[in-house]
Amino acid sequence: MTAQQLKNSILQMAVQGKLVPQDPNDEPASVLLERIRAEKERLIKEKKIKREKNPSVIFKGADNTPYEKIGDEVRSLADEVPFDIPDSWEWVRLGNIGDWGAGATPSRTNPEYYGGNIPWLKTGDLTDSYIDAIPETITELALEKTSVRLNPAGSVLIAMYGATIGKLGILSIAATTNQACCACFPLGGLDNKYLFYFLMAQKPLFIKQGEGGAQPNISKEKIVSTLMPVPPLEEQRRIVVMLGQIFPIIDAYSKCKTELDLCNATFPERLKKSILQEAVQGKLVPQDQSDEPAEALLERIRTEKQRLIKEGKIKKDKHESVIFRRDNSHYEKRGSKEENINDIIPFELPDSWEWIRLSAILTSTDAGKSPQCENRPRTIGEWGVIKTTAIQDGYFLAEENKVLPLDFNLQESMVVHHGDLLITRAGPRNRTGVICVVDGEPENLILSDKTVRLSYLRNFVNPHYVMTALNSPAMQYFVVDAMTGMASSQVNISQEKMKTFLLPLPPLNEQQRIVDEVSKIFGRIDKLNF
Repeated sequence: MTAQQLKNSILQMAVQGKLVPQDPNDEPASVLLERIRAEKERLIKEKKIKREKNPSVIFKGADNTPYEKIGDEVRSLADEVPFDIPDSWEWVRLGNIGDWGAGATPSRTNPEYYGGNIPWLKTGDLTDSYIDAIPETITELALEKTSVRLNPAGSVLIAMYGATIGKLGILSIAATTNQACCACFPLGGLDNKYLFYFLMAQKPLFIKQGEGGAQPNISKEKIVSTLMPVPPLEEQRRIVVMLGQIFPIIDAYSKCKTELDLCNATFPERLKKSILQEAVQGKLVPQDQSDEPAEALLERIRTEKQRLIKEGKIKKDKHESVIFRRDNSHYEKRGSKEENINDIIPFELPDSWEWIRLSAILTSTDAGKSPQCENRPRTIGEWGVIKTTAIQDGYFLAEENKVLPLDFNLQESMVVHHGDLLITRAGPRNRTGVICVVDGEPENLILSDKTVRLSYLRNFVNPHYVMTALNSPAMQYFVVDAMTGMASSQVNISQEKMKTFLLPLPPLNEQQRIVDEVSKIFGRIDKLNF
């Protein structure tokens, strides 16, 4: 049960006489209603309020059934009253318990009507609580010349139009309202807070009554014709006190539930991030002394890259560097220049691991093109260019593509293949720097200009480990730091910046153990129910 459902249930108990006990010593509600009628008659005679059309009186028959008298007509309300009430209570139409009136909006074209000292409330100012400050004001002239109505402090307000239907407030100050708000000043001593709670209990009904039009709305007529159960005045006060004690507890429950729901909703992803962080720090799987250390793996990678450079198959990276340790500090050597980089190394690694720049394991980076395309499903044999949405966090969606024009000049460097390590390089912040490995053989797809393939030596590096590492919180710091552009809109990561990403490199066999363990744990997390 939600907090609002719990409130609704308790409100229903309150207005049915089931929340607090009845006291036989209480003055019955019939006496209170007589006082209300007498006060209304006095105010009508003094011309302070107008007599409503077709006023009614509700009374109990000999069989305890409620009847309503309007003029000379008497009819049973047995089919209209929604529930039974205690003997000391009475049914009444809302219009009979106070002075009701809707507001108005003085003409905006007359500047003399606005900026005075009379508060003027719009339904957006209602807070389901006391109203002691209202931002907009009107002048005495507006009050004199327009149909706007000044409501005394203590008046209960209810919104009648749009998305705010049923929104409530109690004025702590005298104020006017716009026409979307109806106000009631209770008479005869009826507790305005009890009226407030009754209207709150009726909100679902008012919303239902307002459905069906272009703009949802309820009228003043619908409100004042609503049946209201009236308890003795002392019981009204007991109800108000009890609800005042219960609702803060429900609000506290609501806050706790909201926080719990948020925790449950975010916990799986936060747990996954924690697992990824453990993985890249060498804490997820045990090290194996028989594994070839990452230092030897890097030597083999450098040797292989040198061979490919000599054969003209790849180009030499002018900015490639080597990271090493000396005197418990990390240094980076680029050409003949050495630099202490201890301040950017986020954590220590196992002895068999090494810190590298991403470029150390790459042979090239490739981007594609995004010509004018048809956004429709491809037919057999047609080529497509992937959208950035094809690259999801950890997996590839081949169906996310646009159809390439028939005359497009295809280049092999753009074609997407099984095992490709892809990253988005431009777009909204939450869609940039997203990394995946292409599993399966995609058919007739090329990279877009906003996607980059990070080409690596396939027998020397596990691409799923690289993806895992770059998705970890510590490594994501370097990904985000490489972004340029407006943080709130479009950002970009250059291919040169990608090559500088720091990466913790384990032995090749341990890379596979990490990938397997992460996959197993993530599978279990995905099966959890929160």
